[in-house]
Amino acid sequence: MVSYAPEHDGDPDPGEVVWAWVPFEEDPTQGKDRPVLVVGWEGGRLAAVQLSSKDHGERRDAENWIAVGRGAWDPQGRVSYADAERVLRLDPASVRREGAALERTRFDAVLARVRVLHGWA
Repeated sequence: MVSYAPEHDGDPDPGEVVWAWVPFEEDPTQGKDRPVLVVGWEGGRLAAVQLSSKDHGERRDAENWIAVGRGAWDPQGRVSYADAERVLRLDPASVRREGAALERTRFDAVLARVRVLHGWA
């Protein structure tokens, strides 16, 4: 289920940026703690996309990195980008602390690209 429903209640909700351990694509046995945007639920798992402060404008897949602006998830105040190509399925108990709620228009932009790439209705 995809929705925009941030609630500052300590639980991860769609539309919120939270922190989770994200495995590296090239070596899933390694990874790092990073901010992710929760876009919805798939069964009992969170569907989320990772955020990065790197500008991916020069990459061949640049159209899949959606600018989401600045937020409390980045203490340095850098612009972040959501990777709409890679949807993570996370155990809600594995995410750590709420970072911030993303504004609705930015959430909708990320979700629109996720829908195109993954065939979500």
